[in-house]
Amino acid sequence: MIFGIIASSALVLGALVGGWVEIPKRVLAAMLAFAAGALITALSFELFEDSYEKGGIWRAAIGLVVGALVFTVLSAWLDRVAEGRREKDHGSEKLDVDAAAEETAPSSSSVSGAAGLALLAAVTLDGVPENVALGVSLGEGTGGLALLVAIFVSNFPESLVGSASMRAQGRSRGYILGMWVACATLLTVAVVVGAGPLAVTPPETISLPLAFAAGAVLASLADTLMPEAYEKGGPTVALSTAAGFVLSFVLATL
Repeated sequence: MIFGIIASSALVLGALVGGWVEIPKRVLAAMLAFAAGALITALSFELFEDSYEKGGIWRAAIGLVVGALVFTVLSAWLDRVAEGRREKDHGSEKLDVDAAAEETAPSSSSVSGAAGLALLAAVTLDGVPENVALGVSLGEGTGGLALLVAIFVSNFPESLVGSASMRAQGRSRGYILGMWVACATLLTVAVVVGAGPLAVTPPETISLPLAFAAGAVLASLADTLMPEAYEKGGPTVALSTAAGFVLSFVLATL
């Protein structure tokens, strides 16, 4: 339970910051890139590798492809839901970094669309399998520290941007905080489920949700986090990505 609260607390902290504060765009881009680097290590060594060891290559491969496919389809649908009244595309509609940045005005997807709620749904979508996998790792006593940190550092900037988008749409701060607290609660429950019922199931059964989580994380990196980080931060985000990867890798080896 305590690790689930730690991982999900970043959603509440990000909502508090995004509801009140604007941040330089390059800082936001660096946060997203750092989270992407940390998630690369986590999905490789604490999700996909564990899935392969427990269920073999076919279960791991099929689970990863299914997770990536489900996230990609639903993410594309959420981008359409988030669209506002505008003439040209704005990358990932649901992750409107401009809404939380000092230098620019929110995009139409936040002001006249539903970017904040769409991002909340996307965070929940890939957060549930991530947190279930975290619970499994903790329940088996196999570590999970790198995954815990990766989840935390990715939750914070995403909820920050999502809450800023909700603010731009005219939502009250109480509403914004309440929505992200509800999301954090759900993801904490997912950790408990992973550490409880799933942790005592056969390894072949656990293999599938681990691989599914890896696929969803990989798709979210390619679909949302990395493109938006580069668009807003330029080539220097490569350094932030490398830093996140190194930190997560060190934690995975402890």
